[in-house]
Amino acid sequence: MFIDVANIYVKAGNGGNGAVSFRREKYIPAGGPDGGDGGCGGDVILEVDENIRTLMDFRYKRKYIAESGQNGSSQNRTGKDGENLIIKVPAGTIIKNTDTGDVIADLTKPGQTFIVARGGRGGKGNQHFATPTRQVPNFAKSGEIGEERNITLELKLLADVGLIGYPNVGKSTILSMVSAARPKIANYHFTTIEPNLGVVSVGEGSSFTMADIPGLIEGAHEGVGLGHEFLKHIERTKLLVHVIDIAGSEGRDPIKDFYDINRELERFNSALSKKPQIIAANKTDIPGYEENLEKLTEEMKDKNIRVFPVSAAANKGLRELILHVWEMLNKIPDTVLVEVPEQKKVYKVEEEEPFTIIKENGVFIVEGNWARRLVMSTNFDNYESLQYFQRALVRKGVIKSLEQMGIEEGDTVRIYDFEFDYVR
Repeated sequence: MFIDVANIYVKAGNGGNGAVSFRREKYIPAGGPDGGDGGCGGDVILEVDENIRTLMDFRYKRKYIAESGQNGSSQNRTGKDGENLIIKVPAGTIIKNTDTGDVIADLTKPGQTFIVARGGRGGKGNQHFATPTRQVPNFAKSGEIGEERNITLELKLLADVGLIGYPNVGKSTILSMVSAARPKIANYHFTTIEPNLGVVSVGEGSSFTMADIPGLIEGAHEGVGLGHEFLKHIERTKLLVHVIDIAGSEGRDPIKDFYDINRELERFNSALSKKPQIIAANKTDIPGYEENLEKLTEEMKDKNIRVFPVSAAANKGLRELILHVWEMLNKIPDTVLVEVPEQKKVYKVEEEEPFTIIKENGVFIVEGNWARRLVMSTNFDNYESLQYFQRALVRKGVIKSLEQMGIEEGDTVRIYDFEFDYVR
């Protein structure tokens, strides 16, 4: 089991501002308000894409910001909504709140979506604020600020491809050449005690995971050489790349190596030997490999197993091998494993109170989403907008709550970045 993790910042678009405008047409000398509403900001949406297998793309881009809505205009014209920003993620991705560690979404099915940050609502144009006693409203509401948050994407990976073979045949070297993985490499058996995982890129937006399974030896199915632990990792892969020392540099016969390893797979679990295999005939940089390669290729014809001559040390033939692996992977159904601790799932946020008030150092501080939206949408330089703000505080019960807390004339009230002195 491997875990891929990426931390990103997402910001939804802000809502556009409402417009202050009045109808001006010939023969209509006293046209009423016709300021249009602002457009809504775009959402940030996570969507499962079955063609993506890793979180590799998030290594290079960590900030995702959706488009803001456009401002309203005259003649009751509403501003254009901001485009939603869709972020593609692989199936099995768990979304966590970076600050709290809580799981907020669990995306498992192709096409499944989740809105991780909602765009701000557009501000209302002045047409909405006309009343019998206020027929010429000279104010509009500003758009709301879009949500923003830091999130952690976590993907529990099953390696798509397992590199198998005897110890010291070049598995770790191949992995290091085709991915950014840096396994420990040395010329002795069991250099690799735990599987190493690498993400192999085959083009823009396309990648797969490859695991270097520690070297197998005869008797692995009985637990010899940590065989049981190694073989369990192979069970989870979709495709096996069987790395064989085609030069016979350690005195073994390459064809016998193939059968020996497959015999161990069969004895541990018959399903393992039936997994699709490709042979990477490694160490073609060592002179004298040609005869062995010819014999092995001929032996594999009846088994319909492709043999790719490669040299990990010289980085030759690996690109062709990887492209064929990718082609085969696309024909094999995906296996997704998702394990989410039940106690950590937090899919639903409880409805918040519209506001809360605390007293700190003599200042009455009003907080809450409603209060924040009110401040953000108010133009405090406009007298009518300021009056609307004051009436909203009365209607919502903020003033009553302040009086119940013992506020006195001249005391300071702070609502986010706006402060004022209380006057009865």
